[in-house]
Amino acid sequence: MTYCVAMHLADGLVFISDSRTNAGIDQIASFAKLFVFGVAGERLIVLQTAGNLATSQSVVNLLRQRTRGPGPHLLNVATLYDATVLVADTLREVVSRDRSKLSAGIDLSSSFIVGGQIAGDPMAIYNVYAQGNFFQATPDTPFLQLGESKYGRPILDRNLGFHTPLDEALRCGLISFDSTIRSNLSVGMPLDLLVYHKDSLEAPERQRITSDDAYYQQIRRQWSDGLKRLLAELPAPPYG
Repeated sequence: MTYCVAMHLADGLVFISDSRTNAGIDQIASFAKLFVFGVAGERLIVLQTAGNLATSQSVVNLLRQRTRGPGPHLLNVATLYDATVLVADTLREVVSRDRSKLSAGIDLSSSFIVGGQIAGDPMAIYNVYAQGNFFQATPDTPFLQLGESKYGRPILDRNLGFHTPLDEALRCGLISFDSTIRSNLSVGMPLDLLVYHKDSLEAPERQRITSDDAYYQQIRRQWSDGLKRLLAELPAPPYG
């Protein structure tokens, strides 16, 4: 399974993805689910993936190959909307190609988050469904999720708004992942994250957080201790 979060905030964008793709008693596999396409000073496009690994890898590889050839590609389209259309079209192309070669009943579905900024265009994040249609995040709900979203969503709903500072949003996102990892074995470390500052048009270095990362361990411990303390401080119920 997968858990990915993308946030569109007033000051920039935050992307976090786990890397676990298969979990079982005797097998745990990890693959990156966050990919960056960029031209310094001109554009940053980030992809996050969930679903069938073969499908998502084929889509990303085709998108990379086509940046070296003629025609529209992620490094020359005019807007982020156009980039999202390109991702959606490539997703449909891969699924159609592979479905014709495989037996019925195999789930080839994959979904994507496409986010970033192109010079002359505002920042945006889009959620591309497995069928290739998509929608855009808005200031009212400034985040998108892929995969195992239910355990981490309450943290985001309660604490994240469009004007939340980037550092606070990143903390919120990491706690959302900690809550998900605690409750679901199919989501796991390490985490890949990227923080983009509005209008910088630079591709920041992707960070990888492992399970023994000192900062991650500190905030997850403080969050857990704080919840226990707050629960103990709540007034006693008048029934029972």
